[in-house]
Amino acid sequence: MINPRAVHRSVLKYAIAGTMAVSGLAVTGIPAMAAPEDLALIQSYIGDWRGRGTLEAEGQENETVVCRLSVTPSTAEKINYRGRCTLAGANLSMNGTMAYISEKNRYEAIMTSNTAFTGVAVGTRQRENITFNLQATDESGMRSRVRAGFGLNDGNIEVSFEVMRDDGSRLVAQIPFERR
Repeated sequence: MINPRAVHRSVLKYAIAGTMAVSGLAVTGIPAMAAPEDLALIQSYIGDWRGRGTLEAEGQENETVVCRLSVTPSTAEKINYRGRCTLAGANLSMNGTMAYISEKNRYEAIMTSNTAFTGVAVGTRQRENITFNLQATDESGMRSRVRAGFGLNDGNIEVSFEVMRDDGSRLVAQIPFERR
């Protein structure tokens, strides 16, 4: 018999992994001539951040998620990050880099984590927000579509995301981060 609580935890871990993809991941290319405002936006994420929010899944109890994120400079075109989140009694760690790829006119990132999830996220910018879209597959073979927004608001990072799985389940969250 499938344990719904275990499935819920698995979904939460992959959702957070997808969300952190917007925080900065290992890049697939280096921009040749990135726009100054795109470079400035990437560099504005540098610092140590703490976040706390709620994950909501249909038919499940809400889960509190607590995250920390350290974003460091790499080059003018990219940033590195290292993060950890605690949720549903589990820990998720992730590492990577994020950059603006000028020849594709978009942000790109790849994330590595302590889960089976590794993914390429493609992002587009609207003002001070970047929205990333990616597809992920968990260890059971279930595919998920992740839409994650990452933006600055009054000097804080606001992360929002939605995960839609092939089985029809849906997960949403809002996680505000403050600079420490």
